[in-house]
Amino acid sequence: MGANLPVLRGHNAALVLDLLRTAGEGGISRLELAERTGLTPQAVSKITARLRTEGMAAEAGRRASTGGKPRTVLRLVPSAAHAVGLHLDRDELTAVLVDLAGTPVAVRRVPLDLGAGAEQVIEAAAVQVDAVRAEAVRADAARAATPGGGAVRSGAVRGEAVRTATPGGEAVRGEAGRTRVDSVLPHAGPGVGEPLGVGVAMPGPLDHVTGVPRRVTGFPQWDGFPLRDALAARLQLPVVLDKDTNAAALGLALRGPGDSFVYLHLGTGLGAGLVLGGTLHRGARTGAGEFGHQVIQLDGPLCECGNRGCIEALCLAAVARGDLVEAARVLGAGAANLVGLLDIDRVLLGGRTIAAHEERFVRGVAAVVAERARGAGIPVAAAEGGAHPVAEGAAQLVLAPVFRHRRGAELG
Repeated sequence: MGANLPVLRGHNAALVLDLLRTAGEGGISRLELAERTGLTPQAVSKITARLRTEGMAAEAGRRASTGGKPRTVLRLVPSAAHAVGLHLDRDELTAVLVDLAGTPVAVRRVPLDLGAGAEQVIEAAAVQVDAVRAEAVRADAARAATPGGGAVRSGAVRGEAVRTATPGGEAVRGEAGRTRVDSVLPHAGPGVGEPLGVGVAMPGPLDHVTGVPRRVTGFPQWDGFPLRDALAARLQLPVVLDKDTNAAALGLALRGPGDSFVYLHLGTGLGAGLVLGGTLHRGARTGAGEFGHQVIQLDGPLCECGNRGCIEALCLAAVARGDLVEAARVLGAGAANLVGLLDIDRVLLGGRTIAAHEERFVRGVAAVVAERARGAGIPVAAAEGGAHPVAEGAAQLVLAPVFRHRRGAELG
């Protein structure tokens, strides 16, 4: 509930913003805002007036009233502000610019060597942050110049490879020697300017409170490096750092019901994002979700973490030799362990490898979970949402606190 105290004006405005966002294009009336927040109509009127002055809210028409004059409904203006999400994978960097509704405005994907050294990785990230903002500005300018304000695509259509010069005049080379610009989406709104901040997601382990990576599996040189602060200094923007699986799980939690689920991400590594009772569970040291390094074969092959028989080592080895049935069986065994340990409601699968063989993995993991869940009927499905769930979830690391989401501060 809201509180009618001057010191909580920011909190109350965030409550109103969150309701405007969830109301969508249909909007919501001031009376409904007052009823749902517990604020007085006068307080809601002041907050919405300020939000309209700042360009964050606008009228969305009128709604018939049961008595008296029709009610004016308000909606969020998604293009009023933006956030950037970065996914620093072991071999690839994805940058996405999203609006206040969490909808991607522009997306870029380029090769990355996470082991190339901190300075090179930071510079590559900074170049892509600048580039994704520039792509959105160009798309917005082109849209404004189109007769009738029609939607246009700038630079590339989804899936095409193009060459784009970086600010330093060099080209980042991707597929077929070119930068991959996945898309510049058509609804980049007016005023695409300074983002609210940058959310960064990368493999763990790491400490999201201090913004410092630990001994990232396969890349121990990151241990103790102040990545968040270094990137913030380079970009001159606020930066938030979290594990890739946590970021993806956050994005899924914000879109879905407030239940308990596990998000299993299989790509260059294997990890889990845990949402328990609608709240992202990181653990006291951001150590929760190191799913890939549970040992399930005591005398198994050596893993890059130093242990033997880790589920990540077994699963990735099966994928490498083309045995997807075995890879799904191993992944299912780990998922079943989590179901039995945490009594979760759903298992969601994502990541590059899952996307390439979605049906096989969903079917294989579901079979193992069903066999070992003792009749609980736990559903297994591919994670829904955007094409870049980790990068989009990373942007939500910035946006969720802005709205002070009702599921609690731990979601952000």
